[in-house]
Amino acid sequence: MNRLQQATRACLSLLILAGCLSGCVTQPPTSVDAAPPAQWYAPLPHDGKLTDLTQWWQQQGDPLLVELITAAEAVSPTVAAAQSRLEQARASRAEAVASFLPTLDASVSATRANGQPLALPTGTTVRRSLTTSWETDLFGGARTYWRGTIARHEGAQAGWHDARVSVAAETANQYYEQRACEQLARITRADADSRAETARLSELSAKAGFTAPATAALARAAAAEGNGRAVQQQAQCDLGVKALVALTAINETDLRKKFAAHPITSTAPSADATIAIDSLPANILAQRPDVFAADAEVAAASADVGAARAQRYPRLRLLGSIGRTRFMSNDLNFANDTWSFGPLSISLPLFDGGKRTAQIDAAQARYEEAVAQYRAKVRQAVREVEEALVNLHSTALRSIDAQTAVDGYRASFAGTESRYQTGLASLVELEESRRTRLAAETAQVTLQRERQAAWVALYRAAGGGWSRPTSDVVGLRQHEHNNDGQDKHD
Repeated sequence: MNRLQQATRACLSLLILAGCLSGCVTQPPTSVDAAPPAQWYAPLPHDGKLTDLTQWWQQQGDPLLVELITAAEAVSPTVAAAQSRLEQARASRAEAVASFLPTLDASVSATRANGQPLALPTGTTVRRSLTTSWETDLFGGARTYWRGTIARHEGAQAGWHDARVSVAAETANQYYEQRACEQLARITRADADSRAETARLSELSAKAGFTAPATAALARAAAAEGNGRAVQQQAQCDLGVKALVALTAINETDLRKKFAAHPITSTAPSADATIAIDSLPANILAQRPDVFAADAEVAAASADVGAARAQRYPRLRLLGSIGRTRFMSNDLNFANDTWSFGPLSISLPLFDGGKRTAQIDAAQARYEEAVAQYRAKVRQAVREVEEALVNLHSTALRSIDAQTAVDGYRASFAGTESRYQTGLASLVELEESRRTRLAAETAQVTLQRERQAAWVALYRAAGGGWSRPTSDVVGLRQHEHNNDGQDKHD
């Protein structure tokens, strides 16, 4: 038997041994499902009809709102951090794909030495070579790691969208808060002007002897109180502008001009006609990017467990090289081409002091943590949707009563003011009626703001228009891993 036949048999023996051992690979843990309730317990708006949430902000009919959200997303550190994580996940995925391919390295070296051992004269030896190496994925470690990187990449994509939705919701809430503040500023300023006019007339009447000095003093006090409230409300609006400047990085002068160019056209929230929610929590949870990202992390952690376990099994590696060596001296100049195929080697871990076992335990612990985080995220998502639905239903029921109260108190104040001007009502009655009207108008604006916040919260809770990837690997665990109980004790 010649050497070539011996080498061939040795290679075949190693391949057969590797194939037999490959059946011993341990699968990573199975998937974890968190079952949401079968239906929402809070009332659904618009009978639960589905709409596309991706265009929700455009559908509001407020171009300034869309402009502010776009500007906020462009400068948000949260979105930038999510984008960075997405790029890192994409790079890790590319690295995992490269692990399936052989490596190829080129090297060039030059040596000048006395060639006495080879009976050669002193000269220069130049070596150029290409070396390749390939490690086969016998036990699925690289393949499992690759699936984990896909899961993390898709989770990072969902996280990027979730960051954008979060920034959009924060900006919208601040914008609606500013609009509500402007409404309250107009109400309080109108109230202050009305009180000032009453104080002026009372002062004239007191000087003419038709009104007691105490009545004029009461009118002046009421006017001062109203003016102080208006000044305080305006200060709140100024602070709101500065908050929007910080969110959007738009110059404050330009931002104030934009607000002046886009006055409030309606006090009613425009979201009522454009957003709805599915009747099944399971469907809406599939549209939550944060829930998907948590599920993707479970898949990635499960893959990490499988990759760690694969390190306990043999590794098969094949090497090869091709090169040229040139020797140059004063009297001699020649070149020699060389190539090699092999060695084909297999290594079996025997003792590492418990290092690989510790790595498996750590990966298993991270998997259990990811499972707990995923289940908590599902529960939180259900809670957020339910709370938004409850708030929407509550504000809808209260809106009619609030409008009725405002209409009634305005009519009452108008009647009391007419009676006061004819001397049939006292200033105390007038101011009490005025305070009641102001409280009703303030409560109505506050309710409208609460309803807008509930719509934004529902938009946020419904995923902001995100759609689950059609080619994700999060669900692969459900079809590939069926030995969770056995794996935990392997």
